[in-house]
Amino acid sequence: MFLQLRIADEFKDWEEDSRYRPYRPVPRGLVTLRELAVVGVAGAAVQFGLALWLAPGLVPLLLAIWSYLALMTREFFVREWIRERPVTYLWTHMLIVPLADYYATACDWRGARVAMPAGLFWFVAASFFNGIALELGRKIRAPGDEEEGVRTYSHLWGHRNATLVWLAALLATGTTAGFAAARIGNLRPEAAVLGVLLGMAVALAWRFLAVPIPGRARLLNHFSGLWTLVLYLSLGVVPLLWRLMEARP
Repeated sequence: MFLQLRIADEFKDWEEDSRYRPYRPVPRGLVTLRELAVVGVAGAAVQFGLALWLAPGLVPLLLAIWSYLALMTREFFVREWIRERPVTYLWTHMLIVPLADYYATACDWRGARVAMPAGLFWFVAASFFNGIALELGRKIRAPGDEEEGVRTYSHLWGHRNATLVWLAALLATGTTAGFAAARIGNLRPEAAVLGVLLGMAVALAWRFLAVPIPGRARLLNHFSGLWTLVLYLSLGVVPLLWRLMEARP
């Protein structure tokens, strides 16, 4: 699903990339849009086949997500209007992340033909805020790193405000993740791990804002990736492995 998202972005940003970022693989001709389309269709065919095999009830959900992805690629047919409103652009495009995570969980509960878990809302909400944090971290730059024609949040809001919003998105992610962790009896470990990471995020943000030299904002981007990895491991894989170990005779 994320492969499809990245491929859709290449189509959506083709004109802008060709004009302002000719160094990227697609504008350079290293990869063509036609080749990406073939890969995307092949991946969708595999995805559709797996949904049918696992639980046919997944197919309507999959089609709904594909439809939303198509609307995103066309920028909801209001390209200029939505690009002039960065906050609206951000949240409408980030909705694809909780949709993808909802579908991923449905492969479990819908495949098992049981009701949706009662606490799933908090996990999906954490996914949404985490997507925003990822997107912000990816598009915050020091003043000396800004490029003409590249829409970064540091350019739109200033690097200070963009960094503060990034921290707020991390805090919102951690809060909703805490509610999700509480539903599976994992609140204390989750709070401890994410609390340490939030402290690291504040330190990185402080260091960047104190001296916003070129290249330093990349640390925010790298940290966003680390945060995402730890978030999903601590909400899913690690608690599951711990329960399995406790259940062993």
